[in-house]
Amino acid sequence: MTDPVLGMNEADRRATADPERPDTILRYTAGERTNHWLVAMCFVLAALSGLALFHPALFGLSGLFGGGPWTRILHPFIGLAMVVAFLFFAVKEAAQNRMEARDWAWLRHIGDVVNNREDRLPEVGRYNAGQKLVFYVIVLCLTALLLSGIVIWRAYFSLYFPISGIRVAAVLHAFCAFVLICTIIVHIYSAIWVKGSVRAMTRGTVTPGWAWKHHRAWFREVISHAANSRPRSD
Repeated sequence: MTDPVLGMNEADRRATADPERPDTILRYTAGERTNHWLVAMCFVLAALSGLALFHPALFGLSGLFGGGPWTRILHPFIGLAMVVAFLFFAVKEAAQNRMEARDWAWLRHIGDVVNNREDRLPEVGRYNAGQKLVFYVIVLCLTALLLSGIVIWRAYFSLYFPISGIRVAAVLHAFCAFVLICTIIVHIYSAIWVKGSVRAMTRGTVTPGWAWKHHRAWFREVISHAANSRPRSD
């Protein structure tokens, strides 16, 4: 029997569902979720330790890391761990985050996005244009943070750079950290705003209705793949 709204029959449901939750669609695997939360954990630790070093008014945050010296020691290693963890995600998801014509059309309807008029939006794939822009901002910021961080990493590399270069790198590092923190705040707010998104990254699954409403093109791809991979009865 076919769902008149989603165009999804029972065989499609079984083929796309998480075996433990038959009424859902698998969106993120356990490995993808683990990678995401590892990056998130490193980001929080890097942001807190970086803020502690950024201004005396925030130095109290260094107590979370055992004091000022330990904060200074740990911060670059935490940042490096975040870059490495995100690199695995970026390589795997790069193809899914390429901007397409429908993404630019989605951005032109940003007013409808903000006002939750998704019926007026073009169909989007696994990620919408907003998520793709977040991906690119993170890639650019982490690249700049890594390079500038190496320049100002006093224990190992700063001796090889002139003072003027270190000063420029320090300003660039702070600026990119600010942009990244603001971007992640928007990312978190959007995940909470779109009901079901947090569940997708904690449990790995979404309902067919969620997929149809928010990522209809991706939903069609999942159903098409399930139909093509299903064993023929004849």
